[in-house]
Amino acid sequence: MKCLPCHKEDKSIISDRDPKFTSEFWTNLYDILGTKVAFSTAYHPQTDGLAERMIQKIEDILRRFCAYGMEYKDHEEYTHDWVTPLPAVQLAYNTSQNSTTGKTPALVEKRWNLLLPVDHLTKNLLTIHPTAEDFHNMWKRVCDTAAKCIAEAKDYNEQRWDKTHMEPDFKEWDQVLVSTQNFNNLKGPKKMRHSFVGPFTIIKLVGKSAVEVKLTEECSRKHPVFPVSLVKPYFQREEGKFPSRKKNLTPP
Repeated sequence: MKCLPCHKEDKSIISDRDPKFTSEFWTNLYDILGTKVAFSTAYHPQTDGLAERMIQKIEDILRRFCAYGMEYKDHEEYTHDWVTPLPAVQLAYNTSQNSTTGKTPALVEKRWNLLLPVDHLTKNLLTIHPTAEDFHNMWKRVCDTAAKCIAEAKDYNEQRWDKTHMEPDFKEWDQVLVSTQNFNNLKGPKKMRHSFVGPFTIIKLVGKSAVEVKLTEECSRKHPVFPVSLVKPYFQREEGKFPSRKKNLTPP
């Protein structure tokens, strides 16, 4: 609601399945506003990947920013902590080019690029009052540091993603096992449970990042769509080869 007066209502929203957003009130409000709601796959934050990556990137930027010890003293030798220049970090991010859109966030939202306060200041104006010069120097230093942190965070995240990411190749009617990490109805100690249960049959591919499986009656309360990160292929073993081995049964 805080965004509504400044940015008007959204045409579409990607939301998780929190009861607050699936309630009758919010459903009716979305209908009145003409907002289309796309609910994310359960236990799969990558559904809203752009927002999730932005949050992680901001956290990484702030972590690096704080590591630089961005404290400064004014002309009266008063020390300001790192919280004071945080708006400069926000400004630096909004004026940095996004690798996905090729534009700055400010340009995408407002249709024009923002000018930094230092772009409007001249040396003649800064010499009028020492506090103004202190603030100018601090603001410029913070913006430069924030821009450096943004570039470092971007390079680090790209390298980490390229190193670990692999798209699994699933097809309809494949047999798969599903991770039990989000199954809350299993009996026995958590550490003693099977890591995966199944097999289940894939009946539908939900984009490239999720699959819909045909659940057994015992698992019918679970949402049948799972992210591929929680699914692995099932390979049927030869029954006579290991007769004493217990089968990986579906949860009770």
